Amino acid sequence: MCEHLGGLSRSSLIVVLALGATFAGFVLASNAQRLRGEDPDVAQSVAAGPQEAALGWTEQYGPSGSEVVFTVERLEITETGWKARIGIDNRTEVGWELSPGATPEGSFGLQLFETGDSEELDERNRRGTLPAVRAATDYQPELPRILEPGAAWKGTMSARGSLVAGSWARVVFGTLIAVGKPPEGLNDTVVWITDHAYNLKP
Repeated sequence: MCEHLGGLSRSSLIVVLALGATFAGFVLASNAQRLRGEDPDVAQSVAAGPQEAALGWTEQYGPSGSEVVFTVERLEITETGWKARIGIDNRTEVGWELSPGATPEGSFGLQLFETGDSEELDERNRRGTLPAVRAATDYQPELPRILEPGAAWKGTMSARGSLVAGSWARVVFGTLIAVGKPPEGLNDTVVWITDHAYNLKP
């Protein structure tokens, strides 16, 4: 007796999956050829080389006197990954739960854009086509579970993996979830993507 799933027998399903795997392998192989330069119409992607930038970014969310302040002091690209010196200052009257990964785009990390223009950020945000977050995997010191009113956290987040040279890196802070009712004008769930962007060098 055949077991059925979605109108296909298990044997039929295995064939479909196998064909899918073959097709995926072809696509991956084709992409590899293009990245090696075998497709003359496609520019090669180059990993950003080791570099360090003192950024000094400060951005705030909310009205003056009742805001959350985000800072990015420094970004460093190494041979094996990246790390950023960042901070959050809670100047509101409610606590904020720091919950990386609580929303699809809501992880602390980096997003890579084609340009440094704010118009690209706004347009992709409206269309729901924001780049995937290169999520941080380590924090020194550890993120607090809740950033209490009047409290601040400053530290270094980092992750392994190369970044594409020529792209523009924005820093993502997320997800922040209000503990209680947030101040007027602030959402209860916040993912902050910096207005500032840094152009990654080869």
